Amino acid sequence: MMRTPATSLLRAGARASSMRTSMVTVAPRAAASTHAISNPTLANIEKRWEGMPSTEQAELWMALRDRMKENWADLTIQEKKAAYWIAFGPHGPRAQPPADEGRKVALYTAIGILVSFGIFATIRAFAGPAPSTMHREYQEASDEYLKSQRADPFTGVASEGYAKNGISMVQSPPKK
Repeated sequence: MMRTPATSLLRAGARASSMRTSMVTVAPRAAASTHAISNPTLANIEKRWEGMPSTEQAELWMALRDRMKENWADLTIQEKKAAYWIAFGPHGPRAQPPADEGRKVALYTAIGILVSFGIFATIRAFAGPAPSTMHREYQEASDEYLKSQRADPFTGVASEGYAKNGISMVQSPPKK
C-alpha cells in the first residue's frame, strides 16, 4: 500500500483522537467530606499517633486538613484538638529526649577524651627525642642570625628596644 501525505495525516489524526478519548480528565480535588470526623477516630490521638501506620496518619491528617478548609466554626472540639496536636504536639522531631540522654552524652564524651589521651600518651611515650631546632641554643643562634640580617627592623629582633618587648625565637628552656 502506498502512503500519501493525506493518509499519513488521517492516521495521525485518528491516533490523536483515540488518545484524547482514552485520557482521563482529573477534576480538582474537592473537600473529601463536609461531615465531622468520628469521635472514635480522634479519641486518644495523643497516645495512638506514634503507633499508627504512616498511611493512616496521612489519611487522618488529610481529612482534618480538608475539614479545616471549610468554616472553622463547623469543626468539632475533638477535631480542633486533634489538628492542633498533630501540627504542634511533642512527636517526631519535637519529641522529648529520653530521660538518660544527658548522662549518656557525658559518659561517651568522657570515654572519648580518655581514649584520645591514651592514644596521645602512647605516641608520646614511643616518640623519639625532640628535634635539634627545639633546643634553646639553636633558638638563640636563630635570634643572632636574624639580628645580623636586620629581619623585621620595626617590631622584630632587629628593632630598637628589642629587649624590652621580648619578641624572640627562644621558646624552649635551656638544654639539660
